[in-house]
Amino acid sequence: MDTETLRVQGARQHNLKNIDLEIPRNKLVVLTGVSGSGKSSLAFDTIYAEGQRRYVESLSPFVRRFLEKVDKPQLDGISGLSPAVAIEQKTVSKNPRSTVGTITEIINYLRLLYSRVGHVHCPACGNEIKRRSATEMLKRLRALPAGTTFRLLVPLSARRGEELTARLARLAAQGYTAVRLAGRIQTIKDVRLEQEREYSVELLVKQDSVPETELDGWSEQLALTIKRALRLSDRTLIVELGQGLEVFLSEELVCAYCGTQVPFLSSQHFSQFSPVGMCPDCHGMGTRMEIDLGQIISDPTLTIRQGALRWYGDMRKKGSYKRGFVESVTQHYGADIDTPWQDLPARVREVILYGSGEERIRIKSLLESSGRTYEVTDSVPGVVNEIARLFRQTTSEHSKRWSSSFMSHQTCSTCQGTGLMAAASKVTLGGLSIIEIGELSIAELRKWLDKLQESLSDEELAIAAEILLESRLRVGFLLDVGLHYLSLNRTAPTLSGGEGQRLRLASQLGSGLTGLLYVLDEPSIGLHARDQQALLKTLLQLRDMGNSVLVVEHDETFMRAADWLIDVGPGAGVAGGNIVAAGTPEEVARHPASLTGRYLRGELRISAPGAAKRRQPTRGWLALEGARLHNLKQVTARFPLGLFICMTGVSGSGKSSLINGTLSPALKRHLHGEDEPGGPFERLTGLSELKGLVNVTQDPIGRTPRSNPATYVGIFDEIRTLFAGTELAIKRGYKADRFSFNVEGGRCETCKGQGQISIEMHFLADVWVPCRDCQGTRFNNETLAVRYQGKHIAEVLAMDVREAIDFFGASPKITRVLQTLSDVGLDYVQLGQSATTFSGGEAQRIKLARELSRQATGRTLYILDEPTTGLHFADVQRLLDVLQRLVERGNTVIVIEHHLDVIKAADWIIDMGPEGGRNGGRIIAEGTPEQVAASAQSYTGKFLQALLA
Repeated sequence: MDTETLRVQGARQHNLKNIDLEIPRNKLVVLTGVSGSGKSSLAFDTIYAEGQRRYVESLSPFVRRFLEKVDKPQLDGISGLSPAVAIEQKTVSKNPRSTVGTITEIINYLRLLYSRVGHVHCPACGNEIKRRSATEMLKRLRALPAGTTFRLLVPLSARRGEELTARLARLAAQGYTAVRLAGRIQTIKDVRLEQEREYSVELLVKQDSVPETELDGWSEQLALTIKRALRLSDRTLIVELGQGLEVFLSEELVCAYCGTQVPFLSSQHFSQFSPVGMCPDCHGMGTRMEIDLGQIISDPTLTIRQGALRWYGDMRKKGSYKRGFVESVTQHYGADIDTPWQDLPARVREVILYGSGEERIRIKSLLESSGRTYEVTDSVPGVVNEIARLFRQTTSEHSKRWSSSFMSHQTCSTCQGTGLMAAASKVTLGGLSIIEIGELSIAELRKWLDKLQESLSDEELAIAAEILLESRLRVGFLLDVGLHYLSLNRTAPTLSGGEGQRLRLASQLGSGLTGLLYVLDEPSIGLHARDQQALLKTLLQLRDMGNSVLVVEHDETFMRAADWLIDVGPGAGVAGGNIVAAGTPEEVARHPASLTGRYLRGELRISAPGAAKRRQPTRGWLALEGARLHNLKQVTARFPLGLFICMTGVSGSGKSSLINGTLSPALKRHLHGEDEPGGPFERLTGLSELKGLVNVTQDPIGRTPRSNPATYVGIFDEIRTLFAGTELAIKRGYKADRFSFNVEGGRCETCKGQGQISIEMHFLADVWVPCRDCQGTRFNNETLAVRYQGKHIAEVLAMDVREAIDFFGASPKITRVLQTLSDVGLDYVQLGQSATTFSGGEAQRIKLARELSRQATGRTLYILDEPTTGLHFADVQRLLDVLQRLVERGNTVIVIEHHLDVIKAADWIIDMGPEGGRNGGRIIAEGTPEQVAASAQSYTGKFLQALLA
């Protein structure tokens, strides 16, 4: 058997046309082709799926019960297959407790490092805490100036009077005579303690002074006293030096200055998600439900009678008990209840909110139920305390909801939002706590680790050497994949698909495994041209370690660097599924039938308007001033309206924070009245020129398999209406909803409109077989009997966009929408295809098609985040044509993009940087592509220079 080749035979998964293919092992292999050509079907749904299935089946039946079952792909055979690892864009956890540090395990090594060689500081006074051996304690006492008088005291662990009395009796029998109680030295026989009361008592074990000269046996006797004393206590001594000065010396972690004891700190104590490490008040969350004055005081300009306090409401409409209560408080302090809340004396507001404390107030109210006057003199609890009591004690759901409506999540005052226990948060290493380490960028963390290694003592280095080595290796892998700007505290849900994929890639490098097949899905997504070489170097490292690397990719840099290039096509959907060309990049570039080859050899290029044809800012500006979300540094950005604008910059420079995090939410509030939380800014001007905002995200178009493109773009209703208007449907009385597989009546009830039935195979993968009643059509026979132009509803849903345009030629409402799907490069998509099968890029283009199909209004701002995701050269050209058409209609388009061919086609560029993370967040250059290319500070400009030449 050929061990140098991965051989695929008869692959028929999805649109693959029974292909046979040989792929060299232990090489970097790039799969490319137009969107929908079958690249992912071959790489992920065939090769990876079969590798995963074989691995799972090699395990014992007991183990297989706990693993996800993998369906067998449709193919005749595959040989030379290694254990496969897929690194996709959707595999990073969405758990908010999952972070960059936990995914890469770097934080685990750092927690261990802090627990082993960290410098412990007192959580109460901040002084460093060190363990002292008995020998070190002796040295400290001998170092005192000659003539210094001192007392050695031992804190007794017993607290209750009854226990202490018994303990003191035993100590007296051993020859000890005095204790310190309430700051005074007393003889043990004179001590009188109440049995149930708790006391703090220290035993006097020695009172002495440091001799002028070393006396014979003085040090030995003192050493013996220290050892005996440590056995009597929790290994802690108190040295009293007079004038209120005392020092704590301990073999445990006890502060020498205030006596605060810190527990032994393991690595678990440095995790806010560990039971021993989390803040006891917020349980590691960093926030707590606290009473929010903003929720209590509804309008400070109103009087209390008018409803200034939501707790009391409008007293003009309420009973007189509350009114009498508040009137009594205000009259007690000589104030008027009809004074606006903000103008009331501070003491009145304080008492109403927080209570009167020890002060008693005469309260007089009328009980409406009985008509009697209620009068009492007592302290007032206050609104805040009343809400807290109700929230804590009530068992009523209604009361719980009512009291919690006056609360909000606020930063925990105990841990200051860190979620970590006090003792662990005060441990430092290299001058930083583990909380501060979590906020460093990966690049800064590497510098800190390098500096730390030089500063550790020989003893500390011996303990920490292996931990430092592993930490530096993993940090280095993150730098190699272009994630230098991330911090360890960055949560997984905030990572883009490309960032998550590169994070997993770095973790795989850290594993050091060989002999594997790695399958990656467009790892260059979200990566600036500057960082691509570092990522490419990482993939080559994986290859050189003895692994096969199979990458689905559209970036020209990766194609040219591949050992082997496979072009799948020639078209999309039913027009794809074949291997057009396979060989070295040079061989594919020379292949006459390869569309990819035509671009590689320069025969085809993505077109862009020249400098003379670019649109100029003539319709005014949209200006966002003082944006400061995340790493943005008081950014003021000006967007020329009516132009095609491209936001550029290295990864983490602040592009998404500015556009998706600040500008988009602000425009939604002003233009559509939507209350979406967004980043802080100072001012937004130029809104009068805009009528609407459309943010075309890459979020899924549907969460269930029943969602499909036809329903999302709004043509399924029209299609069902056409079927309901046929002669047979009218005759039978069928309405449009009859032709929906989501509604009883028209659908097949055996499979509930799914078209398939799952058959459990126990230890093998469940098999989905076509429903025996509807044969996979999802509809019952009565519904399928109705035909429109010779096709029943299931056959129409099985059509791709290209077929459907021809079929519905007589229905302009439908064809107009279908044509927009075709314009954005989705000819191959089936009308009834499950929404869950679409990539983020495909979902984004379906949304874009829906927007294009709507009646053109102009003066709309469109925002797209990396719309070239998953697009081949030819698809990028089609996308650009669509975006330019939107601008021609009078709209403004803002695109966040790294693709240089898109950037050079823009009318205006705003380039952010200069770096990622805290070293970014500024606008480095702005203007036409030619103007940005001339900027010496702009990394984007440097790459544009070569492209525009």
